Amino acid sequence: MAQVTRERVPLFFMELLEIDKKVTKCIVEKGNNLLVFRSMRLQYRALEVSCHGIPWLAFWIAFTWLFNDSSLIQLQVNMLLGLLLDIIVVAVCKAYFRRRRPSTNQDDALGQMGPDVFSFPSGHCSRAVLVLFFFTRLWPVPMIFVPPMLAWVFSICASRILMQRHYLLDIVGGILLGLLEGGVMDFLWLSEDSAKYVMSYLSDEKIDGGDYHV
Repeated sequence: MAQVTRERVPLFFMELLEIDKKVTKCIVEKGNNLLVFRSMRLQYRALEVSCHGIPWLAFWIAFTWLFNDSSLIQLQVNMLLGLLLDIIVVAVCKAYFRRRRPSTNQDDALGQMGPDVFSFPSGHCSRAVLVLFFFTRLWPVPMIFVPPMLAWVFSICASRILMQRHYLLDIVGGILLGLLEGGVMDFLWLSEDSAKYVMSYLSDEKIDGGDYHV
């Protein structure tokens, strides 16, 4: 019987991952040398929760059901689809690449189960970038809100490294994935009538203004 041999990771990728580990370690060490970063564990945890998939999905479902306003339905449905897309794509990517988190990571991250025990790509970063893309391109908010969102996205990405949840390459992968997901949502964007139809189907109620409404 022929023996089944495991597929070996190409040498180029092995070297790239080793460089990634060294660069990430250097960033963490320099960050920890600064008291302002070393004492911000609580703030990092708050940022972690603020961009976790479960709270975001729960909040958005609650927001969708509690604020039953026809003018918000297109926003609500498209963002809900975007969040579901991000969660599914990140889970599939992590299950496929199966890169372990840094050995110095403390297993106290919210929801570290299933594919989320793996590191690449960063779901927090992809989600943060997707939200930024959504509210700057797909459903633009007033410019006064853009700088705080940029600061939030940057803080999410930086904290994932300084908390030692991810390597630098995981962060880059998450950012690129978030941009890709934003492009997909731009292509698949549901019109107001389509969003009302989806909401009517999910809630089993007729929404005023839809083509089906009588």
